[in-house]
Amino acid sequence: MPNLECRMYEPRFPEVDAAVMIQVKHIADMGAYVSLLEYNNIEGMILFSELSRRRIRSISSLIKVGRQEPAIVLRVDRDKGYIDLSKRRVSEEEAHACEDRYNKSKLVHSIMRHVAETLGIDLEPLYQRIGWPLYRKYGHAFEAFKLIVADPDAILDTLTYEEKETGHDSQEVTKVVPAATPEVKDALVKNIRRRMTPQPLKIRADVEMKCFQFDGVLHIKQAMRKAEAAGNDNCPVKIKLVAPPLYVLTTQTLDKDQGISVLANAIKACTAEIEKHKGKLIVKEAPRAVSEREDKLFNEHIETLNEQNAEVDGDNDSEEEEDTGMGDIDLTNSGVNAD
Repeated sequence: MPNLECRMYEPRFPEVDAAVMIQVKHIADMGAYVSLLEYNNIEGMILFSELSRRRIRSISSLIKVGRQEPAIVLRVDRDKGYIDLSKRRVSEEEAHACEDRYNKSKLVHSIMRHVAETLGIDLEPLYQRIGWPLYRKYGHAFEAFKLIVADPDAILDTLTYEEKETGHDSQEVTKVVPAATPEVKDALVKNIRRRMTPQPLKIRADVEMKCFQFDGVLHIKQAMRKAEAAGNDNCPVKIKLVAPPLYVLTTQTLDKDQGISVLANAIKACTAEIEKHKGKLIVKEAPRAVSEREDKLFNEHIETLNEQNAEVDGDNDSEEEEDTGMGDIDLTNSGVNAD
């Protein structure tokens, strides 16, 4: 069986003052024992005095077994393998940077581990020949993997390593060979493309639009057409009514900045058109990228509003039917004085 245990980065231990991702394993009398997730789960410890800057009233409210979070490295004893950490010294900026790096590293590690498992090879040599050289060259292997999606040869064919073998005269000879064999390259590229091919982002903006002039509805429809005309093949714009006077503009794109810019221009075009007819457009939510969950919740909200509107329309129809059902009253034969 291949050995699939390996740290994510080349150094065996983190540097002092570095922010690292930890997972709490168990809580002891003096502190919490944790695993350093990026360093093959080597053990560290956070003393209770390093949990919070404030007075500690309840340990369980500050640290829980199983929780993953950033911590700062205070001391590293490389000989004994002891690592002391602090939770209270992590700044908000360091926490965000650590979480972002860890999420990227976790994806890279998952891909590397799957390739090693599929091919029946040890994981660490794969890191030594491919993963860690990419970390050195690109700052993070994740950045290199993004480039491999489009042009694997340009990234992987430049990687080599030295292999020593004994020649015919019993002398040791060093050969420079490609880091990625055809089998490794094929498996790696397939996995990277499957896991890292960019998915289109949904960009959305919410606006209120009103026009009380004669033919106001037609003017609003024309303004909507102007908004959609501001889109392009890469960022097509759609605008639809949520519930008067709220409208939503959306586009899908691989380029977040371009999508936001296109929607901003669509809002400008829509505003200019409606203001020609003394209408008004107010931006309630500026263009922004929305997650699948946000989009799902928004669509559910629209469906709820549509159902409510349908119920109201149904009530109105019933009332109209009742009124109509009375028929025309013949005042001359009804006994009612028409005067």
